Amino acid sequence: MEAEGKAIVVTGGARGIGAALCRRFAAARSRGVVIGDVDGEGAKAVAEEIGGFAVETDVGIEEEVKRLVQIAIDELGQIDLFCSIAGVGLGGGMHGVTAEEGGPFASNEAWLKSWDVNVMGHVYAARHVLPAMVKRGEGYLLNMASAAGLLTDMGAQAYSVTKHAAVAFAEWIAINYGGAGIKVSCVCPQGVRTNMLAAAVGAGQAAQLTIGMIEPEDVAEAVIDGLAREQFLILPHPEVRDYFLMKATDYDRWIGGMRKLRRRLYGA
Repeated sequence: MEAEGKAIVVTGGARGIGAALCRRFAAARSRGVVIGDVDGEGAKAVAEEIGGFAVETDVGIEEEVKRLVQIAIDELGQIDLFCSIAGVGLGGGMHGVTAEEGGPFASNEAWLKSWDVNVMGHVYAARHVLPAMVKRGEGYLLNMASAAGLLTDMGAQAYSVTKHAAVAFAEWIAINYGGAGIKVSCVCPQGVRTNMLAAAVGAGQAAQLTIGMIEPEDVAEAVIDGLAREQFLILPHPEVRDYFLMKATDYDRWIGGMRKLRRRLYGA
């Protein structure tokens, strides 16, 4: 799929990877880009920059996703490509027995918000764009997951678990709707220079992700290439494929290796 002439929606488009994608789609002469973000002013700023449309949207709330879809259809006539980029990184912490220390002890609020945004945001998008796409016999869903959804983010259990679920959801849609003309790509970057990663590094929870860190624009280029190839798995960090294969080949050895990496980066 080429972006030129396509009607595109991008959630999480106010900054980071989402904003980089919006700019890249505009440069590729898309028909138009509708930007949804919980930061309405940020979305408006990017929309003004690229000549798009901004809609303040919390993707964890179904009615807001439904509204975003309808506005996009009203503005552009249809949706050719829906990019679910919005995500949150909550409940950080590698061990402990308190909510502040994260893991299974992170607050229910952090777990539920992670689920609502990182998983249900994809579900709501699919729920409200698939009927028209299936009727036309074509359409594309681009879902942002993470290398954490294939491997593991040691510093954020809620993030890692919900990103695994995001990968599984994209895979399910690809299998069950491929015969109806629906294409699906799942983007799984490792460390990207974004506000989310900066916050995690500042909290001492993501040292491993600064190794080989890339820019949001690098992810956008990988997405453009992956869409052109109609690849399911888009890996802006090629080494993630090798790690994923190692994990699948010998799960116990991989877990042992991750334990060693954890000790080296964070201590006992």
